[in-house]
This record gives sequence, C-alpha cells and structure tokens, in this order.
Amino acid sequence: MSERKETSGTASSASPAVARALDMLLYLAARPGLVQAATLARDLGIPRSSAYHILTVLTDRGFVTYVPSEQAYGLGVSSFEVGSAYLRHEPLERLARPILRAAASRLGQTVHLGILHGAETVYLLKERPPARAGDIDIALVTDVGVRLPAHLTANGRAILAHTSEAQLRALFPRPGDLTTRTGRGPRSLPELTGELARERERGWSQEVELVSQGFCSMGVAAFDHNERPVAAISTTWRRHHGRHDTEEVHQALAQGAARLTAAVSGHAPTGTGTQTAA
Repeated sequence: MSERKETSGTASSASPAVARALDMLLYLAARPGLVQAATLARDLGIPRSSAYHILTVLTDRGFVTYVPSEQAYGLGVSSFEVGSAYLRHEPLERLARPILRAAASRLGQTVHLGILHGAETVYLLKERPPARAGDIDIALVTDVGVRLPAHLTANGRAILAHTSEAQLRALFPRPGDLTTRTGRGPRSLPELTGELARERERGWSQEVELVSQGFCSMGVAAFDHNERPVAAISTTWRRHHGRHDTEEVHQALAQGAARLTAAVSGHAPTGTGTQTAA
C-alpha cells in the first residue's frame, strides 16, 4: 500500500508540465475567441516562461494555433481530431440513432449524423426512411465512413458555422484556394466565413449542388456542455423534388439536434437560430 502511494506521488510531482498543458487546452476550449499568452498564464497561475514553453510545444504538435496578427492562441487541428476520435465511439451513435430514425421517418428522406475530422466531414450514421409505395431510392455519396470537404457539405458547414475564426484559419491554411466538387461554392476563406456567419445567425446550413449535381442538403449542429458543436444532423434530397418546404425540414432537423444536445448534456449557444426549434 505504501509503495503504491509513493509511486503515485512521484508521478504527480514529476509531471506538472503535462497537467499545465491539459489545463491550457481546457481553458482554450472554454473560451469563445483567441487568448493571449499573458492572460492564459495569469488566469491559470502559470509562470509566463513555462506558459510560453508549453504553448510552443502544443503549437508544434497542432493542438494550439498561434495567430501572429493578434499575438494570441486558439485550439488547433489536432484538438479537433482528438475530439472527433472520441465522438466516433459507439455511445454517440447509440444516442443519435433513434433520433435520426425519427427524423428520417418524419421527412421521408435520408438523414445523416456527421462530425468534423480536420477539415473534412465524416459520416457516422445514415438512416433511410421507411419504404413507401412509389418511392424511388436515390443513390447518395454520403455513406457511413465517407469523408467530404466540410465547407461543401451542409453537415460540415453546420459545425463550421459555430467554429472560431482562429480555428477556421487552422483548418484551412490555404485561405485563397478552397476546393470544389461541382464548380460551385466558396473559393476563399473570407467568402466561406461570410456565408458561415449568415448560417450561424439563422441556425441552419444548406448546400445546393456543392457536393452532387441535382441535390441539396440541410444541416443543424448539436452542442456539448461548453456550447461547442460536436456533431450535426443533416438530410439530402433532390433539388427539384423536395417533399417539404425549407421551414419544415429545418424544424425536423432542429428538433433532432436539440434532442441530441440534451442527450449529451449539452447547451445550444444563445443568440442564434439553433434555439428556435428546440
């Protein structure tokens, strides 16, 4: 018993840098914008020299990104990847599956659950609606496990719309050269940022023929306890053969996203349209 206590104490006292690095990441995750190193060191009670050293290591590994123009730090791509890896575990899928099934049945359309992995959307679940007489099954590229550029998908855009500008710059290091699939969509980060701001305000995202010709999609984000987007629920349909108007689709997805947010003990951010259909 005494030997175990001694080992534990030694490990704890020998790794203050690890504890401080984790504290820094949690601190940045809870802040809506960029943070200067001096502010971070002061709030966490860390010597400035230690704070700068740890931030340098975290930046080199991609967990933190530094914005020279503001001399401040935010979360980096590696932090997103770790979060995405956690979200790919079965518990999130178990919570989301009945929610997606209900939305697919209500809309009569395929519904997806997606997360952000770097700058890509990864689809975790795909729920088709119950078969109805006269229905024609449509082939979609959005199968489980498929990755697509997040800025082109409604699912990814719903998450990106609630991502800070610093994190967007980390996700898209070539801001003037965004990829396209159909020749449509934002070509630069400033253009994308403007579109995401409008989508954040109304509470849902939509793409029209950005992924596939003749199809459009809508997505709504779900949030964690820090009001950060953790996933999105989306649906896809033929552009000129929609069953419902925009508001009906929005209501179905927003209610599903609100249920998923509640299931993970999360909270939707205030001041956006994400709360209108809870």
